[in-house]
Amino acid sequence: MTWYTLLVLAVAVERLAELVVARRNAAWTRARDGVEHGRGHYPVMVVLHTGLLAGCLLEPLLADRPFLPALGWPALALALLAQALRWWCITTLGPYWNTRVIVVPGARLVGDGPYRLLRHPNYVAVVVEGAALPLVHSAWITATVFTLADAVLLTVRVRCENAALTRAAPA
Repeated sequence: MTWYTLLVLAVAVERLAELVVARRNAAWTRARDGVEHGRGHYPVMVVLHTGLLAGCLLEPLLADRPFLPALGWPALALALLAQALRWWCITTLGPYWNTRVIVVPGARLVGDGPYRLLRHPNYVAVVVEGAALPLVHSAWITATVFTLADAVLLTVRVRCENAALTRAAPA
């Protein structure tokens, strides 16, 4: 459980790094008349993602979940690939990336990196990580609850993003 705890803590530190980048990028986009959309769902997203990390640590302890190599190692590989995809998205979007939905009116949509393949590759990373990270240590309840709750949240989030991007995109 020690190495898994370190893994989850490393993901938590990574999330804090994302928030630092997001804050810097928010200032950059707001300085260019960026407009925030979907403020109402943002606190729900924070609670859900915090709950994922807490569940990853609590479920294996409280339910005495073992590390199952046949499940844990592939789940770890998927969780690491999700992190790589997440940072590919962040670096591709540069100052336009954010944990919030902030768009600069008139800015062109980014079509490079993973965005040339998918419209929302960052959410592929979220979905994969949300299932894989808990399963590294057999936390299947956490994986299931997060996945179901995140499906609802992502429905709202993707609609919000698509609408904001459509309104802001140049004609």
